[in-house]
Amino acid sequence: MLKLLLRLTIFILFSSSVRAADDCVILLHGLARTADSMSVIESSLQDDGYRVVNIGYPSRTQKIEWLAIDAVESSIEACGNDIQQIHFVTHSLGGILVRYYESVNRLEDLGRVVMLAPPNQGSEVVDNWKDVPGYELLNGPAGMQLGTDPESLPLKLGPVSFELGVIAGTRTLNPILSLSLPNPDDGKVSVERTKVEGMTDFILMPHTHTFIMRADSVIHQIRYFLAHGQFDHEPV
Repeated sequence: MLKLLLRLTIFILFSSSVRAADDCVILLHGLARTADSMSVIESSLQDDGYRVVNIGYPSRTQKIEWLAIDAVESSIEACGNDIQQIHFVTHSLGGILVRYYESVNRLEDLGRVVMLAPPNQGSEVVDNWKDVPGYELLNGPAGMQLGTDPESLPLKLGPVSFELGVIAGTRTLNPILSLSLPNPDDGKVSVERTKVEGMTDFILMPHTHTFIMRADSVIHQIRYFLAHGQFDHEPV
């Protein structure tokens, strides 16, 4: 019995590795961040056998509509032509870029998507701080589109139609910004506003918006969702 279980485990691991080798995972960082912020995820997924594309984009220079086309299309091109599926792992604004791109350019080979701390329903932080001098300078045109008012771009996007796992953080390093948010929150986005209609799975993690992408427990959940289409709600 033990030998049978061992052989089955080896078969599953080998099969997963083979499938991963045929897939590309695109990483999209958040607002005012760089590709380096996703480097730990990049290394972990490369260890799993995925082809990983982690390209930075100028998040503070253009509106979301422009950034989405530029960042997603350049990343898809970098994946190459010999892949079976394209998956995405995003942080914050990166998730909105995927949603916008998918709303205007359907990806036939789109696989699974994991969003970390996405403002899927906007954020009250933008509502309360967008008129403060220097806010737009620091966050750019895209940052001004992430509120919860009628001009909110995330609120104009419909339900998702792809396999999506959302990971929301519940801790904050910025108590001042948290005063603008319904609890629980991660310092930038409330838990409730990370959710979106049509998502496949959802999980809370005790991490902040700023560093959620570097946590080992979060990376475990990313890897698990890409492999199984759901989160590990009972991790060992």
